[in-house]
Amino acid sequence: MFRFIRIQAGMALVVLAAFQLLTGCSAYLNQPTKTQSARLGEETTITAELRQLPTPREKIVAAVYKFRDQTGQYKPSETGANWSTAVSQGTTNILLKALEESGWFVPIERENISNLINERKIIRSGMAQYKNEADNLPPLLFAGIILEGGIVSYDANTITGGAGLRFFGAGGSGQYRQDRVTVYLRAVATKSGKILKTVYTSKTILSQAVDGGLFRYVSFKRLLEAETGYATNEPSQMAVTEAVEKAVQSLVLEGIRDNLWAVDEKAVEKTEKMLADYDHEKTTMSETDVYGARNTAEPSMVTFHPYGSVWRYKGDFATSGIQTGFGVAADLYLNKYLGFQMNGSLGTLANNPAITCRLTTLQGNLIYRALPFRKVTPLLYAGAGLVLSRTEASPFTLHGKRYALLNGGVGVEYAFSKTVGLRTTLDYQQPLTDELDETRSGRYYDYYLRGSIGLTFYLNRPTHR
Repeated sequence: MFRFIRIQAGMALVVLAAFQLLTGCSAYLNQPTKTQSARLGEETTITAELRQLPTPREKIVAAVYKFRDQTGQYKPSETGANWSTAVSQGTTNILLKALEESGWFVPIERENISNLINERKIIRSGMAQYKNEADNLPPLLFAGIILEGGIVSYDANTITGGAGLRFFGAGGSGQYRQDRVTVYLRAVATKSGKILKTVYTSKTILSQAVDGGLFRYVSFKRLLEAETGYATNEPSQMAVTEAVEKAVQSLVLEGIRDNLWAVDEKAVEKTEKMLADYDHEKTTMSETDVYGARNTAEPSMVTFHPYGSVWRYKGDFATSGIQTGFGVAADLYLNKYLGFQMNGSLGTLANNPAITCRLTTLQGNLIYRALPFRKVTPLLYAGAGLVLSRTEASPFTLHGKRYALLNGGVGVEYAFSKTVGLRTTLDYQQPLTDELDETRSGRYYDYYLRGSIGLTFYLNRPTHR
């Protein structure tokens, strides 16, 4: 029977891993089993937004001399030195394409201007021999602005992680790695040399791998082994393209807002909506950290937390007991992270029929919240107090034995709104006595674990920072 259960559990893990592979990523269903023909380049999610920019009153002639990788970063390698660059070395071409797609600029050739000048010299020489000298080439366009900048940062392994599970040779695992590329773009006026506007954007680059397998003896001398998986790496060129396109879009909208250039009269209403959306996006990004998490709430300095709890006793008796209790905690924070907590609770330690002990506790703790500006924050607390072993059933009596108490625990708090949240905790309670269960035996003191859950009420907590 047990063997059957183990086989069924193993097969369930394999099925679960296979389901994750088949439904989690389209890359697994589009594996390259044959050669593919050349195709047009893929577009990013920003390309369509770039084309939807409002129509300009007059296009801007822009020159790009050099827009390149300024990091000198090589691809990260786990097996040794890798002399391939981490990002594309042709970002000038990417920027010129983005300028065309925006519909706001007339890009002119400046990166290889020497080749253009040499070709014009050849044309003039031919025209001088076969045509009238009055037939001259038209002059080159001059730029109203020069676009400078480049890729200023490539941060490898900003976030790495994974998870896996195996049970009797069956299971699966997943891993991921995230890199980050940063692009700066500035517009310089050619007549004055003034820097009109500087913008910067960033894009993450995701790499992930998922695998599952089975390794099991199904019968005597019969071994079953199966494995499958996939790995995907987001192309760094696509990430750079998206970051550059976002920079061009941002530059256009920032210039419109600062009256550096104007839109067509027919696109005024559309422009106002796009500027409002852009301002909202900037506000959102000001609340977002480098890992993509939003800091949306100003933490409350005073909280009130009624809760229900479950107590699990462990002492001198062989069996453990589980009972319920309740309590209330009040937190007064000294700063955004660290505060002082008063916690009072009532509960019962039960190990029927050996013992039933009614307890009242009062504790003072130092409490630390790791992410005070987030909706979800981990909690860590520790402190000391008193525990009263009551001789009467009434929770208001103070008759009984008193013992010192040390405690510590962890928790998680989720803010539903600026006034109400939910908190759940798990703590370890260590009375400094071995007589809590009225029996003195063994080398260790009695203790109990307490898990709790309840609402948290915030006082004067703003919704946004």
